[in-house]
Amino acid sequence: MAAEKIPYKIYLTEEEMPRTWYNVRADMKNKPAPLLNPGTGQPMGYEDLRPVFCDELIRQELDNDTREIPIPDEIRDFYKMYRPSPLVRAYCLEKKLQTPAKIYYKFEGNNTSGSHKLNSAIAQAYYAKQQGLKGVTTETGAGQWGTALSMACAYLGLDCKVYMVKCSYEQKPFRREVMRVYGASVTPSPSMETEVGRRILAEHPGTTGSLGCAISEAVEKSTTTPGYRYVLGSVLNQVLLHQSVIGVEAKIALDKYGVKPDIIIGCAGGGSNLGGLISPFMGQKLRGEADYRFIAVEPASCPSFTRGRFAYDFCDTGMVCPLAKMYTLGSNFIPSANHAGGLRYHGMSPVLAQLYHDGLMEAVAVEQTKVFEAAEEFARVEGILPAPESSHAIRVAIDEALRCKETGEEKTILFGLTGTGYFDMVAYEKFHDGLMTDTVPTDEELEASFARLPKVPGQD
Repeated sequence: MAAEKIPYKIYLTEEEMPRTWYNVRADMKNKPAPLLNPGTGQPMGYEDLRPVFCDELIRQELDNDTREIPIPDEIRDFYKMYRPSPLVRAYCLEKKLQTPAKIYYKFEGNNTSGSHKLNSAIAQAYYAKQQGLKGVTTETGAGQWGTALSMACAYLGLDCKVYMVKCSYEQKPFRREVMRVYGASVTPSPSMETEVGRRILAEHPGTTGSLGCAISEAVEKSTTTPGYRYVLGSVLNQVLLHQSVIGVEAKIALDKYGVKPDIIIGCAGGGSNLGGLISPFMGQKLRGEADYRFIAVEPASCPSFTRGRFAYDFCDTGMVCPLAKMYTLGSNFIPSANHAGGLRYHGMSPVLAQLYHDGLMEAVAVEQTKVFEAAEEFARVEGILPAPESSHAIRVAIDEALRCKETGEEKTILFGLTGTGYFDMVAYEKFHDGLMTDTVPTDEELEASFARLPKVPGQD
C-alpha cells in the first residue's frame, strides 16, 4: 500500500485487541535456563516458588511450551481503558531527518502510569486477587512500574507496598505522589525498614540505591508479611508474556497495511518492553517464517548485554532471590545515578539473554547525553515528551534512519516508545543546564563485580 495511504496513527478496534498472550519460549530451540535455589543449586519448581510468587503466575513463569495463553476477560476489560495503543508513523521525524527510511513507533504512554508497565501490573494484581491475597510488594526504578501496580491494586482493592530506588525517589517526588494517590505506601530504598536494607546500607553507606536493592527489600517484606506476595515489573518470564500484547498489537496493525519492519528497536533494562515488542516477530524468526534485525539499547552506565557475563546470578543485591542465568554485571554492581531509572538494573531477562546468546538479536550501549539529544529532537518534531528510557530506542532509531540516508536504503524501522517523560523534568533540566554527565564503568569495576558472581556447578 502506498505510503500516503498509511495514517499517521493506526488504531485497532477493541475487537481486534489480542485475546491471548504469546509465549515466545514455546518457539525457542534453546529454552531459558531454569531458576536455581541459591542454597542447593537445584532448579526451582512450583512449590519452591510459592512463598514468594502468586500461584498462577508461577505456572506462567515455568511454562516453556504453551504458545498462546488466554487473557482473562476481566484483564481485557481493564486493558480497554487504554488499549489498543496506537502505532504511529513518524512522518514528521522522517521529514526532519530527510531519510528514505520509514519509521514507526508503538506508543505505550497513553495511561496515567505513563508507560507499558500497566499491561503486566493488572495481570499480576488480578491473579493475586483471585488467590485471595491481601496485598503485594514490589520495587520500582523510574516509578512507572510502581505507579502502574498502584493503579491496578486500587482497581482491585489490594494493598500495595512499593520500594522505590532512592535516587529516583528524590529526583521524582511527584511520581511518588501519584502512587500515593492510588493508595500505595512508598519507601525509598535501601531503607532501614528491612534487614536486607540495613545490611546494604552498612556495606554501601550513602548509596543512591538500585533496582537490585529495592527487589531485595520488597521480597523480604512479602515473605515476612502474611497474605502478601511479591510481584516484579520486568525480567521474569511471566512479565514478558504479559507484555507480548504490545508486539502482537503492533504486528496486527502493520499487517493491516502490508508493512513488514526490517529493524525492530527497544530500550533494555530488565527486558519487559523489549521482550514484549519483539515477541511475535521473534516467533516468526524462530519458526523460519520471516527475518528481522532486533536491536536492544541499554545505557552505557549499566551495560548488561554489551559488557556483562552470561552467567547465573542473583536477581537482587541482597541475594535473597533465586539465581537466574542472564547477562549480568553482578548483583553487587550499583549503577551510577543516571536519569533512566528504569534501566538501572544489573541483569537482563533470561529469555532475552538466551536469544542474545544465540545470536538472534544485537545490543548497543549509548551515553545519556546522546540519549537526551535524541529525546529533545523527537519531542520537537513528534510532539511527545519521551521518557529517558524510551529515548534510548529513539537514539538508535534516529541513528539507523540517518544510516539509511547515507546508503539510500528505504528500510522500515519500528521502535517502542515505552512511555512519557513528564515526571523526568529534573533530568531535562540538568541536560539543558549542561550539568548532565556520562558515567561509564571501568573494566576494573566490572571485573571486581564479576569476581563476586555465585559459584554454580558447570559455570565458568
